[in-house]
Amino acid sequence: DGFFRIATTMGNSGAGDNRSENNLYILDETLHETGKIEGLAPGERIYSVRFAGKRGYVVTFRTVDPLFVLDLDPHEPRVLGALKIPGYSNYLHPVDENHIIGFGKNTTELPGGRTPADGAGTAIDLGMKMALFDVTDVAHPIELFKEEIGDRGTDSELLYNHKALLFSREKDLIAFPVTVREVRDANANGKAVPQYGELTFLGAFVYSFDLSQGFRLKGKITHLSDGDLLKSGYATYDRNKQIERILYIDNHLYTVSRVMIKANDLDTLKELNSLTLAK
Repeated sequence: DGFFRIATTMGNSGAGDNRSENNLYILDETLHETGKIEGLAPGERIYSVRFAGKRGYVVTFRTVDPLFVLDLDPHEPRVLGALKIPGYSNYLHPVDENHIIGFGKNTTELPGGRTPADGAGTAIDLGMKMALFDVTDVAHPIELFKEEIGDRGTDSELLYNHKALLFSREKDLIAFPVTVREVRDANANGKAVPQYGELTFLGAFVYSFDLSQGFRLKGKITHLSDGDLLKSGYATYDRNKQIERILYIDNHLYTVSRVMIKANDLDTLKELNSLTLAK
């Protein structure tokens, strides 16, 4: 509607004279400021933002994840509500006007890291996290469902590039590439600092999804052979076989890496065919 909105972090995370603040500014077509919100979550920084119509969603993080719901009125923007939960979302994807999915990481706060100066400890990333937020009551957003994947070191291109996500409300479908690391030793994560996991899967996770039941894992697709996984080291693997994009045509699901295109049945995920692009 002729207004430009931008969310910013200024300063450094933590305490001190240059303590960070997070802000929203709204400008008109001449770049004259018409409204602003300043001072969100001092000491934290923005990890993700989504502007969706008249609402905005901002996730900040240092040791916990506040999801802020904002009214984007160009002349009187304001904070409508907030939800604080462990972890953070790198990417926010709207489902409809009252629901949004966050893709990010689980975290844990290390003990003994607090100081009177900053009032917060050190957070360590764990596995990947997918959460469905209900913002019907804007003053009290809630986390309806969540899905946790892997242990420390688990990652996905989706956390840095939204084009890696396949999302379809029509098909009740969510799919994305993921590198899963898991800690084999059941006692390892009892240590003060959580351990990095070893590689257990490289490929794509495919979920069915709806607002009443949340996320249900349909299956996994990989371009690695059994031998490839055995040959991969604790921290290394053939990155050319990492799935980068996922799409569907009719009832076929296609996954694409640098060396292969694979077709699977969209309902059963049974492999139908594959095409090798390079060795």
